[in-house]
Amino acid sequence: MPGVQDKVVIVTGAGGGLGRAYARFLADNGALVVVNDLGGARDGTGSGTGMADAVVEEIRNSGGQAVADYSSVATPEGAQAIVTTAIERFGAVHGVVNNAGILRDGAFHKMTDENWDAVLKIHLYGGYNVSRAAWPHLREQKYGRIVVATSTSGLYGNFGQANYGAAKSGLVGLINTLAIEGAKYGITANAIAPLAATRMTVDIAPQEVLDRLDPAQVAPAVGYLLSEENHDSGSVFVVGGGLVQRVAQFQNEGVTFSAPPSLAEITRRWPEISDMSYAKLGSNPV
Repeated sequence: MPGVQDKVVIVTGAGGGLGRAYARFLADNGALVVVNDLGGARDGTGSGTGMADAVVEEIRNSGGQAVADYSSVATPEGAQAIVTTAIERFGAVHGVVNNAGILRDGAFHKMTDENWDAVLKIHLYGGYNVSRAAWPHLREQKYGRIVVATSTSGLYGNFGQANYGAAKSGLVGLINTLAIEGAKYGITANAIAPLAATRMTVDIAPQEVLDRLDPAQVAPAVGYLLSEENHDSGSVFVVGGGLVQRVAQFQNEGVTFSAPPSLAEITRRWPEISDMSYAKLGSNPV
């Protein structure tokens, strides 16, 4: 069947905000959804079952199918438990949305090791852990769809978010490789950089901006990337406020030296090296 009908999809961090919007949209379009949420605070502290349970109830009341999972994406064991929930409840896993995230913002000179590690554990390690746990099932059935949540903070940077930006950029590197390794198994891997008003952004943007960024506007693009019709892979999309926009890395022609240049020579040629006037879509030269 087309779209996501009867596809089993795991959505992490689905107890609120964007994850909730994704889970409800997918269920409304016939997917069988694993609503994963640890139930913690924005900074990752605490836990509870109420958030995931509430979204599952909303989906079921609307005639959809969903099951709650409360495991942490930060550990391989937690990720495996999420995939096990999908297999035991619905018999398969076809798609993963790595959406779970926390914030521990702070200027780089004030960044603590604890806050660096905590953010990378949920975002980057979480994306790895859940994708890795699902990967054998996707390969075996020769079909799979992986979507990770990157961010404009990872693509372009943002003050006070060195930990968050590094993690989000790392997820783009992850899907670039998963797209290559998954191609012959019918697995696609893409990234969404959402622009949405959630508890993660409530104090980051002005209210008049947030009022235009309903999480529901992001969900259709995520749904498409999880669908049978999607064959894009290794791509990044900025989505929000009605905008759906692909972003990509570009490269110029560069300058080739026949021998290691002197400092003076490379200094003289640097304007050519850095000029992007005639850049084209980048690719791995190796």
